[in-house]
Amino acid sequence: MRDAYHEELDSIGDSLVEMARLVGSAIGRATTAILDADLKLAEAVIEADQKVDDLQHDLEARAIALLARQQPVATDLRIVVTSLRMSADLERSGDLAQHVAKLARLRFPERAVPHDLHATILEMGQLAQRLMAKAAEVIVTKDVDLALQLEQDDDEMDLLHRTLFQHLIDERWKHGIETAVDVTLLGRYYERYADHAVAVAKRVVYLVTGEHADALQPDVQPVTGVEGA
Repeated sequence: MRDAYHEELDSIGDSLVEMARLVGSAIGRATTAILDADLKLAEAVIEADQKVDDLQHDLEARAIALLARQQPVATDLRIVVTSLRMSADLERSGDLAQHVAKLARLRFPERAVPHDLHATILEMGQLAQRLMAKAAEVIVTKDVDLALQLEQDDDEMDLLHRTLFQHLIDERWKHGIETAVDVTLLGRYYERYADHAVAVAKRVVYLVTGEHADALQPDVQPVTGVEGA
């Protein structure tokens, strides 16, 4: 019985990794769809989000059943409760990737992103995908140091987000109000997606150490963003 119990705990972890990989792929494909005005790809991303939702619902059902049957304590209880929270972060990440794809579909056959912001949105999409890949690795390895690095990595997303707003408030902006709204939404989607990846990593820190990541963060050296600093 205990072997079956621990196999079920392991399977919950496997589901989290699968969710992270799916939503990582989704944000990458959604970024391509929004930049290339690729309707077929956008529709595929929108449709694929159902699998993420199904995985979350299945994980929740199994976790709740474990709580009811086994009444876990200590580390096992942290695993179950933290997994439920991580699954919610990952499901929301999938929704945000879907939002990007839906915007691509809404503006088709036009492109929602002006040419002069193409590189910034591409960089945000690629960074979001890397952050989620690292979050998936953290789930597998339980590497606390790697988990703590994600918050520093997220600083890059915040900088890119601010770059978008600098374009929007620039007096030379010539793309109109509708495009300004689209770009504002896109920036928010990517910024929130990155926040969820960081949240997943922080929850792994708590799972492993029993302490919240913020209590350990001062030990991590800040990134200055300046060569040789």
